[in-house]
Amino acid sequence: MTTPTLRAIDPHAPQAAHHEGDGVPVSVRIRERIKAAEKRFHANDNIAEFIEPGELEKLLDEVAGKLGGVLESLVIDTDSDHNTQDTARRVAKMYLGEIFKGRYQAAPSVTEFPNVERLNELMIVGPITVRSACSHHLCPIIGRVWIGVMPNEHSNLIGLSKYARLIDWIMSRPQIQEEAVTQVAELLQTRMNPDGLAVVMEADHFCMHWRGVKDMDSKMINSVMRGSFLKDPNLRREFLALVNQRKG
Repeated sequence: MTTPTLRAIDPHAPQAAHHEGDGVPVSVRIRERIKAAEKRFHANDNIAEFIEPGELEKLLDEVAGKLGGVLESLVIDTDSDHNTQDTARRVAKMYLGEIFKGRYQAAPSVTEFPNVERLNELMIVGPITVRSACSHHLCPIIGRVWIGVMPNEHSNLIGLSKYARLIDWIMSRPQIQEEAVTQVAELLQTRMNPDGLAVVMEADHFCMHWRGVKDMDSKMINSVMRGSFLKDPNLRREFLALVNQRKG
């Protein structure tokens, strides 16, 4: 059975598509679909809609093979070194199925329910532990996120655990912290449609702890404010004061 060409899926797609089994790597076929749709595929973008059933397994094989080449170029004898014989495949599984899964999997299912009681007071969720990887060096980013929500009678509400699932979906991609916080804010704003939304993230970056200056004490803190949090300094101060209490 062959994978449908791009033109079978979209008759206006370019002729560059290929059949499975023609020797073209699955990553190339996925990339062609994305380019045909004129979409972006940066490190922190989700590309799940362009991956067809069964292709993730083939992508795992491809990534494992290329990681094996990296180990070979690092002059590591993976044939006789029992510690690294399966390293390439282990790392490929970790990238595709765990730390970068937010690129390859669709958004988690989240039940939204109406604001029946017409809640309109400040809600704070956090701290939520987050884990990601720096886009520059693929070193770990580990930190905490706080969410402030000012709902209105038309807002959708989501369960407490769902915040963590949605944020993990965003963070499970190569990220830089400034963009990650913005993506979290945009996703929650779209899902909930509140009057105001605030996101604060504090994180350790192992590209500083583990390499370079090797500074073990530095953290990065940044925030995104939307709606009433941006317009009302009293609300913003209240939110930040409560977050700082939780940090202590």
